[in-house]
Amino acid sequence: MDDTIDAVRADRDLKTKHRAMWALGDYPALATDIIAGLGPALVRASRVRPGDRVLDVAAGSGNAAIPAALSGASVVASDLTPELFDAGRRRAAELGAEVEWREADAEAMPFADNEFDTVMSCVGVMFAPHHQESADELVRVCRPGGTIGLLSWTPEGFIGQMFATMKPYAPPPPPGAQPPPLWGREDHVRALFGHRVTDVVATRHTVRIDQFRTPEDFRDYFKTRYGPTIAVYQHIADDPARVAQLDHELADLARRFDHGTGSTVMNWEYLLLTARKW
Repeated sequence: MDDTIDAVRADRDLKTKHRAMWALGDYPALATDIIAGLGPALVRASRVRPGDRVLDVAAGSGNAAIPAALSGASVVASDLTPELFDAGRRRAAELGAEVEWREADAEAMPFADNEFDTVMSCVGVMFAPHHQESADELVRVCRPGGTIGLLSWTPEGFIGQMFATMKPYAPPPPPGAQPPPLWGREDHVRALFGHRVTDVVATRHTVRIDQFRTPEDFRDYFKTRYGPTIAVYQHIADDPARVAQLDHELADLARRFDHGTGSTVMNWEYLLLTARKW
């Protein structure tokens, strides 16, 4: 009994930390400034249609939920960090999109079995720490014959490599937590879903990032707006030498991916995967 209680407390503490991390900085601005095109790409790949009941899991400020609603679907945007919803509500109102916003843990969602025609997540569910639990929930709330659509950063791509760069400077992950970029591997996602889905289509794409003048501009932007990066810097804030080293490594990473002339241009790779629930 004590072990069960300890496990529940540990999970609750972990989720509290995750919620606080994503509330740091300004993820809604980043999603709009840098990766606004990813949500519509996922909606198209998931073939969302007018009248569909759609759940966007780990929706943030609605990067995919809002385009889905504009397509005529009935959309619920759920996220562990409701602090992100205010920006989403403002954006939805500006565009005339109707979205229902619900606080929810991707690993234990408050929705009924088989409730949605489409269940999707745009660089969101990949950050839930326990992958199998999240995958089980995606399948559970999707109706038989419905679509599960995921867009995830790949381990080899820029964001996957950014997390690899930050890992030595971050606190060790809790037992059982898995690296987010694993969701960017087709074989990993297929194993999570198993025989519960069919018609799996997985393709790799890149999004062009050309908003930064220099690699250092990229680094400084993420240091002030992206929760996971901010959290890592907070962890090493008392060690100026390590801060300087991470500064150097993040800028160097952007420099290695940079193929621009006169300004920084990068292609960030992601996996776009859709499947149909049996």
